[in-house]
Amino acid sequence: MFQHINRKTAARFVARSLVASLLGAGAIAHAADIKVGVILPLSGPVAAQGLSTVEGIKAGVQYQDSVNGHQLKIIQLDDASNPSLTTRNARKLISQDNVDVLIGTSSVPGAMALATVSREEKTPLVSFTPIELKDDAAAWAVTTTQSGDTMVSAVVDAMKRNGVKTVGYIGFADAWGDVAYAALQRHAKEAGIEVVANERYARSDNSVAAQVLKVIAAKPDAVLGGGAGTPGALPYIGLHERGYKGAIYGTHAILSPEFVKLVGEAGEGLIVPTGPALVGSQLPADNPSKAIIDEYTKAYKAAHGEEPYDVFSAYAFDAWLVVAEAAKRVPADIQPGTPEFRTALRDAIKQTTKLAGTEGVFSYAPDTAYGVDKSSVVIVKLENGHWVLQP
Repeated sequence: MFQHINRKTAARFVARSLVASLLGAGAIAHAADIKVGVILPLSGPVAAQGLSTVEGIKAGVQYQDSVNGHQLKIIQLDDASNPSLTTRNARKLISQDNVDVLIGTSSVPGAMALATVSREEKTPLVSFTPIELKDDAAAWAVTTTQSGDTMVSAVVDAMKRNGVKTVGYIGFADAWGDVAYAALQRHAKEAGIEVVANERYARSDNSVAAQVLKVIAAKPDAVLGGGAGTPGALPYIGLHERGYKGAIYGTHAILSPEFVKLVGEAGEGLIVPTGPALVGSQLPADNPSKAIIDEYTKAYKAAHGEEPYDVFSAYAFDAWLVVAEAAKRVPADIQPGTPEFRTALRDAIKQTTKLAGTEGVFSYAPDTAYGVDKSSVVIVKLENGHWVLQP
């Protein structure tokens, strides 16, 4: 009798264990998704950049679509290149979709608006746009770009090597234009280069003829463009049409294939700073970004059927990489969809150290949004429609 009871008890135990095992397996299979809210300008003046970043995000998903049993689920919205819509989209993603992290957007004004919402709602942000944040303002946000100051410093270094003594500036009349001009003033002074003109235009303008004439009248040895995306081509086109013979320089904000097509012959000889990804095949084998650029290229080709040919998709891929790598370090007992997870993910992002990305090696800190320095910058020149790495 005792033996019979033991068998029945054992059978019930096995049955219950099997049910528990199946339920456990189901729980693992249906572990909560890590929701990634992606905001991009898929329409409006900087839509070309937005479309490139979509391609970079898709390559990121191809490279890694889950972390520790959690699927990385994208919820994507278009901000139409409008910072007000960026703000509304971000609040919707946080309050209604309960996202764990934000990625975006492709304009500095929009990214700054996104950083404000991120901080207020205590939701981490990984941007791929230069955002000037320090101390408490940077507590919830990082970016995968180099700072405007870092990039303009590298440009001024190139100007000095090339013997430039005077420079004119034509940039956006917005936050990005201000950042680039302030950096130009500071670093040009240190290099002994005089800034002789400061002209501005709106992203939506169709012509910069008046600004170009004023800059040419100042007779600078070189002109630095402080625009972004396809609107950033206007100064170079205007200078070319009016026969300007001096050197032309730009920032990393114009490095899109659409820019190259639009600027055409007017961009020949344009010198620009960039991260390593744009010229990955031209890099030496010991460059720390070489291996991940190769992985990115494979993932991009698998997702799109062709190799990457722009820089904005690389910045977006790096944003995805930063999120995925940080999510691996969130303790397993903290579940997505909770304030605790968002805080833990933010902490993991800020603690990222020596992560090789396509645009440099990332090491973040609590009091700044930037994770790479000038050591990650390379200089390229536009020759016959192609970016060529410079010594």
